[in-house]
Amino acid sequence: MPRVFVGIGSNIDRETSIRAGVADLRKKYGELQLSSVYESEAVGFEGDAFYNLVAAFDTSDSVDQVIMTLAEIEQTHGRQRGSERFTSRTLDLDLLLYGELVATGEGYHVPRDEIPRYAFVLWPLSELEPTMKHPQTGKTFLAMWEDFDKRNQPLLPIHFQW
Repeated sequence: MPRVFVGIGSNIDRETSIRAGVADLRKKYGELQLSSVYESEAVGFEGDAFYNLVAAFDTSDSVDQVIMTLAEIEQTHGRQRGSERFTSRTLDLDLLLYGELVATGEGYHVPRDEIPRYAFVLWPLSELEPTMKHPQTGKTFLAMWEDFDKRNQPLLPIHFQW
């Protein structure tokens, strides 16, 4: 059964949206391992700051089933997909890793290429699984985080009440 990692973010009604998304993931997948919650600036557009975290769980669902479930949860919580990639959103659920799978399919690429590029993905992922190795680079997530240039992407750990 693969271990799945999902990036969770929101910059509209952040606390409510994050709680609702995590609750729906728990309903579907059971026990979740959650990173800390971090606040980050919007990337790629002018907008309110985001709350971000990473959730991990085990599932027998296929990668396509997980992608569909994430999209359904987003839609349930008001996520509207348009032509613009970088916009404000109530809930953003991104499949980061699906076990050791390296694949590209309809609407996904795993491991997600944002893992080494964005602090709001890499820091929480390295917190959850510091010794786990990236399926393509072979570097541990902790080593990737230690090598990451943090100057341009400040993150603020948030004391989040679940």
